[in-house]
Amino acid sequence: MSEESPLILVVEDEPDLADLYAAWLGDDYRVRTAYGGREALDALDDEIDAILLDRRMPGLSGDEVLDEVRDRGIDCRVAMVTAVEPDFDIIEMGFDDYLVKPVSKESLRETVESLLERNEYEEGVQELFSVSSKIAVLEAEKRQAELEENEEYQRLKERHEELQEELDTTVSGFTEHEEFEGLFREVGSGDAEDIDLPDGDEKEFGE
Repeated sequence: MSEESPLILVVEDEPDLADLYAAWLGDDYRVRTAYGGREALDALDDEIDAILLDRRMPGLSGDEVLDEVRDRGIDCRVAMVTAVEPDFDIIEMGFDDYLVKPVSKESLRETVESLLERNEYEEGVQELFSVSSKIAVLEAEKRQAELEENEEYQRLKERHEELQEELDTTVSGFTEHEEFEGLFREVGSGDAEDIDLPDGDEKEFGE
């Protein structure tokens, strides 16, 4: 990120809501607003640090905008902020976090802060956060029987375990485990509890 304050792109087809989000964030960040999917594509560039993206928009959906962000190789974190209830289709989507409207000022600001912190870590850690977020969202929305029967969800859980094993050495290099815990506070799936910390740095997570 540049020496300037981080740049957040708010993509929302309801102008009043987009402007409200921008006002909530404007004291601490630079904010661009796009009142639709096509405007969002025009606003995309490598200067953007994080995107708050609505899913259901006329013309060009948030899902299509997200695909374009990843296809262009823009290195930023993306949170879907939407009234669309999450289903198993989110597993294959390239977002980092998922918020269901209505969204409070506090939760929106916490999400942006978390997204920006994730930018500081390597790709594997970012993927772990993304996978963990999807698991938490689905576990909050789906019955246990549905989760057990869905093959994509089971593969997601397997990928989660693989990432944890791969990242053991990365996590052991964190000097501030409170920071790591903070990044997981919105995930709620117990991931921080499951990762081994280096000797002498044991800490109870999720209290």
